[in-house]
Amino acid sequence: MKHIDEVKINSLLDLNVSEREINYILKKSMLLKRLSLEESAKLLSVKDIALLKKVYNASIYVKNRIYGKRIVMFVPLYISNFCSNNCLYCGFAVNNKLTVRKKLSPQEVKKQTEILLKRGHKRILMVSGEMVSSQENVNYYVDAIEAIYDAEYKGNKVKRVNINVASMSIEQFKRLKQSGIGTYQVFQETYHDATYRKFHVTGAKSDPDSRLDAIDNAFKAGIDDVGIGFLLGLYNYRFETLAMLMHIEYLEKIYGLGPHTISVPRVELAPGSSYAAKPEYPVSDEDFKKLVAVLRLSVPYTGIIMSTRETACLRDVLVNLGVSQISAESRVTPGGYEESFSCHNDKLERQFSLNDQRTLNEVVKSLLSQGLIPSFCAACYRKNRTGKRFMYLTKPGTIKHMCDINALVTLKEYLEDFAVPEIKELGYNLIEEYKCKLDNVSIKVLDKFFKNIDSGIRDEYV
Repeated sequence: MKHIDEVKINSLLDLNVSEREINYILKKSMLLKRLSLEESAKLLSVKDIALLKKVYNASIYVKNRIYGKRIVMFVPLYISNFCSNNCLYCGFAVNNKLTVRKKLSPQEVKKQTEILLKRGHKRILMVSGEMVSSQENVNYYVDAIEAIYDAEYKGNKVKRVNINVASMSIEQFKRLKQSGIGTYQVFQETYHDATYRKFHVTGAKSDPDSRLDAIDNAFKAGIDDVGIGFLLGLYNYRFETLAMLMHIEYLEKIYGLGPHTISVPRVELAPGSSYAAKPEYPVSDEDFKKLVAVLRLSVPYTGIIMSTRETACLRDVLVNLGVSQISAESRVTPGGYEESFSCHNDKLERQFSLNDQRTLNEVVKSLLSQGLIPSFCAACYRKNRTGKRFMYLTKPGTIKHMCDINALVTLKEYLEDFAVPEIKELGYNLIEEYKCKLDNVSIKVLDKFFKNIDSGIRDEYV
């Protein structure tokens, strides 16, 4: 697999490191400096409980320095489970006869979006299986994106549409960018070449280098916010982590910037997949926590995404440790947000199983109870603070000030429009607590926005 030096990565998997070395690396990371591949490998090799605690504490510090206490909220919207690929861990695999196929029309996409808007969602990750024709794909995606942005509920509209779809040509990516997407997200699934070929049997996705080229093509088309990731459980998680970091080093060298987000989903049960029921490389919760912490220290500027594949308890831990974006009340089936959608349909049409079944209100309550700010902000996207501009502000931690204000504004919007009394009380108490930490100029800006919200104005930001 190009850009991935498996020999070098394997040489870094069994390092013996001293406490002194780990302390030096953690000191460097707490200065918000990128770590080398070797330094990241040393952190991944830590097993001693006392040293792991130091790694976790450093991760918490770095996360708070750059992202503060805000947690960005989003929800996935699956528009089609038709797929031409045969991936052995996925419920959408073309050879899976158990899955009931469904492709939403633009009108159905809009209706699903309206349902999500009624619940308080403002940021959507649009997801689709890969159909045979890439031109058919892009036409369908553009129509769906337009339908999402057209949806409205009592003055509330979707602020940002990110997408997780298959690779396409540079010209098709350009068309996708013109449709108004935020982040383009595609996962390599596994960076280990032999494992990749083992699990991706047929279809366009069966070529690992073509899959890897998706991010390059997106950058070349002018999409400067990209998201990458791998699927935990297909191969050794430490190899995968180092390989992804090697991929990031390549992107930084060639394009001058790395990924806007990183995702690290674990394999979950999927209809028709025997492998998903018993993955060969399971990752324990403790190793998962270490992985998240190391990623936060290795690539401090990037957002780390945690989906509802994970349990509520684990997600509540990881949002403090390094995760900065989470989904809520997800459905991984086309049309899954319909109130009439049955559990029977969900089992037949879903891509994989979910563990955190909490509603958005319940997730918001949990975050507020931990002193965290649920954020529905998309200001950077609106202000063109993307790509290199975003990295310029994020790497030294200077974006935190603007994001704190925007997060509090979107929180107040949510409290006014969607929250039950108990959550309102928690939210307003948290807002007052954070206002005390702001300077006078910021407080004046915040008070102005809050007054406008009270008078019915929405979607203001700095």
